[in-house]
This record gives sequence, C-alpha cells and structure tokens, in this order.
Amino acid sequence: MIGLLLFPFRLTLLVTWLSGGLVTVVLAFPVLSPRPRQWLIRHWSRVLMACCGVTIRYRGQPKRRGAVLWVSNHVSWVDIFVMDSVRAVSFIAKSDIRKWPLLGWLVAGAGTLFIERGRRHAVRAVGHQMSERFARGEAVGLFPEGTTSHGLDVATFHSSLFEPALRAGVDVQPVALLFLHRGQRTTRHAFVGDQTLVHNIWNLLTTTGTVVELVFCPVTSAAECAELDRAELALRSERMIRELVKTAAHEER
Repeated sequence: MIGLLLFPFRLTLLVTWLSGGLVTVVLAFPVLSPRPRQWLIRHWSRVLMACCGVTIRYRGQPKRRGAVLWVSNHVSWVDIFVMDSVRAVSFIAKSDIRKWPLLGWLVAGAGTLFIERGRRHAVRAVGHQMSERFARGEAVGLFPEGTTSHGLDVATFHSSLFEPALRAGVDVQPVALLFLHRGQRTTRHAFVGDQTLVHNIWNLLTTTGTVVELVFCPVTSAAECAELDRAELALRSERMIRELVKTAAHEER
C-alpha cells in the first residue's frame, strides 16, 4: 500500500526532473565549459536518484581527477546515474539506450558513447572516442559484461574495450555495484531477462529502503597496466569485482 501511494508522487518528481534535465542539456550544455557541466551532471544525478528513492553509499577512494577507466559490473539502468553522482563519467552503452524516452536523450546529451553491437568497426569507432576523452583528462565508464546481471555474481568480462585505456596509458579502477533492499542484498532492481524498462521503473518507485553501494577498488596504475595485455587486465578487474560482489552476498546470508 505504501508503494502504491509513493508511485504517483515519485513518478511526478521523476518526470519533472528528467524534463528539466533535458532542457538543461539542450540549452546550457553547449555553452558551458567542462567543469560546470560536470558539476551539473553530478548534482543532477544525485537528485534523480533521490527522486527514485535510492540512497547512494560508497567505500574506497574514487579517482576524481584525471583520465581514468572505471570498470564496473552492470545491474540496472540506474548504474550510470549512481556513478555519475560521484564523478561525471562518459559511459559506453548499447545504441538501443539512445531510443529510450527522456532517459536515452539525457544520457546522449551528457556524453555517453554508444556502441552498435554486431556492426563491423564498432569497437574501433568507440575506442577512438574513448581516446579523445582520455586526452581531455576525463573519466570513461565501461560495463565489460556487455549486459546486465542479477548483481549477486559477475559474468565474464569482454576485453576489447580495455585496449584504448592501455594505448592511452591511463589508470584503470574497478568499481563493484551492490544493490540492497532494507539492509539485505537484493536482485529486485536488476534489469534482466524479459523485463521492460517500465516494469523496472515501477519496481523501483514502489519500493522503500533501496540502497546502492559503490565499492571502489584500488586503482591499477598506468604503469601496472603497461605490464598487462588487455585480456589480463580484464581478468584482473573481473576478479576484483567478483570477490567483492560474492563476498558481500555471502556475508549477508
């Protein structure tokens, strides 16, 4: 009953905030320098998650300045905004997301790099865009599983998009995303299977006690990365995140 009462209130907040964000992207972003634009992305993302009833916590030391590749497990559409609340990040996402009403337009305006899977040279094209972002000292976000998972384990990481980070000589920082519901690990917000975006948003907006915890692993420095090939770097990142994800799930059972 509480969830049903919350839904129209939160939905109104969500649509209003998304609409305001779209206006900001269209009118303000073209004339703003990078620093105020990044501040707006962080602030806007924090408020968006509050509108959805999501509390954000983090552990570890995120790399807040300079070029970096943030590598994370992928659970839900909120992952981008949760991480953007810490630092404005240019995420690599499937081109399908661009077609989502409001959300897709917003992430596109905020600098998301879209990859058209299955097309020749798609990885090369995105890799070139990643290199440009690194050259500007920006953070790029990568979900190397290539899809979402239920959040209690990690799928095998694909290594191809680690290559631009190696070529650019930037740090790599793995980030584990842990979803909790009233203090316990949960799969209820995972955007998986045949679930639609509308259904997933309904689950989120009608739920109380949702927490997303970001655990920032130690940075793998550019010097350390230089001693690895892309497959080794992907495997190292995967193992670090899996250990955190599975250990946290085990501790709470």
